[in-house]
Amino acid sequence: MVYPDGKALSYREVLVSRISLCEVCRESKRTQEAWSLSPAPSALGCLWGWPCKTWGYFFSGSTWNAADLPKNVRINPSSISFQMWKDIPVPFYLSVHFFEVLNPKQVLQGEKPVLSQRGPYVYREYRYKTNITFHNNDTVSYLENRNLFFQPDLSNGTEDEYVVVPNILMLGAAVMMEKLPNVLKILLSGALAGLKQEAFMNRTVGEIMWGYEDPLIDTINMLVPGLIPFKGKFGLFVDFNNSNSGLFTVNTGMKDISQVHMIDSWNGLKKVNYWRSSQCNMINGTAGEMWPPFMSPTSLEFYSPDACRSMTLVYEQSGKFKGVPTYRFVAPKTLFANGTDYPPNEGFCPCMQSGIQNVSTCRLNAPMFISHPHFYNADPSLVSAVEGLHPSKEQHGLFLDVHPMTGIPMNCSIKLQLNLYIKRVSGIIQTGKIKPVVLPLLWFAESGFIEGSVLKQFYNNLVLFPSVLDYVQYIFLGLSVPLIISAAVLMAMSKEKCSLFWSSNKKSSDSNKANQASSATNLPPVKGTVLREARM
Repeated sequence: MVYPDGKALSYREVLVSRISLCEVCRESKRTQEAWSLSPAPSALGCLWGWPCKTWGYFFSGSTWNAADLPKNVRINPSSISFQMWKDIPVPFYLSVHFFEVLNPKQVLQGEKPVLSQRGPYVYREYRYKTNITFHNNDTVSYLENRNLFFQPDLSNGTEDEYVVVPNILMLGAAVMMEKLPNVLKILLSGALAGLKQEAFMNRTVGEIMWGYEDPLIDTINMLVPGLIPFKGKFGLFVDFNNSNSGLFTVNTGMKDISQVHMIDSWNGLKKVNYWRSSQCNMINGTAGEMWPPFMSPTSLEFYSPDACRSMTLVYEQSGKFKGVPTYRFVAPKTLFANGTDYPPNEGFCPCMQSGIQNVSTCRLNAPMFISHPHFYNADPSLVSAVEGLHPSKEQHGLFLDVHPMTGIPMNCSIKLQLNLYIKRVSGIIQTGKIKPVVLPLLWFAESGFIEGSVLKQFYNNLVLFPSVLDYVQYIFLGLSVPLIISAAVLMAMSKEKCSLFWSSNKKSSDSNKANQASSATNLPPVKGTVLREARM
C-alpha cells in the first residue's frame, strides 16, 4: 500500500492501520447495535417524547384534565367548577304553551273538549345560590333562587293575550267537595252564582301565570275552612318566580367524588311524606344540576320539588353536542305508569290511566295530574278523550345530554304537562254535564345549553387538545420510521464494509507471505568469506 502522496507503506503500518480501522468498524457496529436497540426509540424519544411532555404540560394545566378532574368538579371554593355551580352561567328558558278550550259551552253539555295550543310564552330564567353553608360531614346547604323575565322577541304572543281555560279554582273545588254533604255543595253552588263564577274563564296569560285576585278563595275558605289553605292571588306559577326550590343539602365530594352533588336532605328531610310507599317517598339522586363524574351509560336520578318526587332517566344513546361527547338520558315509559302496569309506582296512586301521575297529595289535594306534553307515552285513551293533541317524541320527549367525564349537562330540556281532572258534580249546577276527563291546561319546557366561553373551554380541553395530542403522537411515530430504517441500513452497510475489509486483508497477507517465500528461494548462495566479514 502507499500513502496518498505516493510513499510506500510497510506491512506493519498497513496491519496497524487496518486494525485501527477495524476498531472504528467495531465501534461503528456497536454504535449501530446501540441505535438498533435505543436510537429508534431514542429517535422516538427526541421527536415524540418531547412534544408529549410539552402537550402534557399544557394539558395537565388545563381546566379539565382527567387526573385532576375530581378536585375540579367537587364543591369547594377552590375548585374550578365552584363558580359555575354557584351562579349557573347557562342561560335557561322557560317556555309555556297553553291549551285554549275552543268549545266551552259544548263541554258543559257533555261533548269532547276541543283544544288549541297557544304560545310559546318564553321567559329567561336566572338561577343563583344563596345561604351557602359548608358542614363538617362533607355536605353543603344552599337555597337556589330563580327569577323569570318575559322575552317578547322569543315568544309567540304577549302576556296580555286572553285565553279561555277551565276555572281551575271552581272546578277543582267541585271535585274536592264531591263526597261532602249535599247541603255544603248547594251552598257553594249558590255562592258561585252570586259571584258570577262559571266553569270556564277568559283571562290573560299573565293572570293565569302570576296570579289574579278571586273572591272565590275567601268564599270557599268560609264554607269549608282549610279546603284551600292560602289567601291572596291564585296563579299556576305564582310561587315559581322570585322564589327558591327549597333548602338542599348535598355532598361536596371532598372525600368521595362518586357522591358529589348527591342529595343528603331537602328542607331537612331525608324523605318526603306525599306518597303511599317508602320507595316513592325517597329523595334520590342530585338536585338536577350536575352529577358525579365518570358516568356509566345506565341511568341517572334527580329530585324534583315541582313534581314532588325523585325521577329516574335512562340512557338512550351516545352523541355529541357541538363537538363535545355526551350521553343522552330520557324518560322511560314507566316514569308515569300506573301501579297496575308498573307495580313500583303503586305508591303514587290512586292512579288512573298510565301516563299521568296524581300529584294532588302535594298540591293542596286539588285534582291535578302531571304527564308528558300532549300525553306522550301515555294511554291512548287520554289522547282520544280530547281533540287537538299530537304527541311526538321530538317535540314532547324530555332529555338530558350529559358529558360523562364531568357529569355536567351540556344540553337539556325538561318538559311536563299540567292537567286538571274535571267532571259533573251533583249539587253544583255550574259543572253542568261535563263528562269525566283529564283536561290539559298547559305544558312547559325548562331548557338550557352550554355556550360561549364555557363551551369553548369544554371543547378545547376535552376534545381538541386530546385529539391534537393523538395526532402528534402518530405523526412523530411516522417520522421515526425513516430513522429506524436508516439505522438498519447503516448497520448493514457497516457490517458489509468490515467483512470486505477483513477479506481484503487476508488476501494481502497471503500474497505477501508467498512473495517472501519466492524471494528467499531466488536469492544466490552466500559465500563463507562474506559471512565472516559480516559477522566481524
